[in-house]
Amino acid sequence: MGEELIELKFRIYDGTDIAHSTYASSMTVANLKLKIVVGWPRDKTIAPKSIKDLKPTHGGRVLENNKTLADSRITIGDLPVGFIIMHVVLQPAKGKNKTEKSQEDKQKLNSCGCVIL
Repeated sequence: MGEELIELKFRIYDGTDIAHSTYASSMTVANLKLKIVVGWPRDKTIAPKSIKDLKPTHGGRVLENNKTLADSRITIGDLPVGFIIMHVVLQPAKGKNKTEKSQEDKQKLNSCGCVIL
């Protein structure tokens, strides 16, 4: 008896499906995310820099890097189309957001709210 194979494709922010392939159920989510990063379309203006920027979801849950597809309960079951479409959320690293927020905070601190009559 061989290892279970799962056919997956991933839907990104603009509705494009990418990385349509068959994956082993023993593959970790981290390795899967690496394949998605490598296969990301080059014509997209927004792209992940690393696997940390990706959040694949299945069944309403974000998949954990250290789990396998089997651990994540990703199975074909009785799907009429024979493959699973997962959504991939692109979430850039938080360092950039902190910088933007701190700039806004500095502007608020430097502004004066005094009125002299």
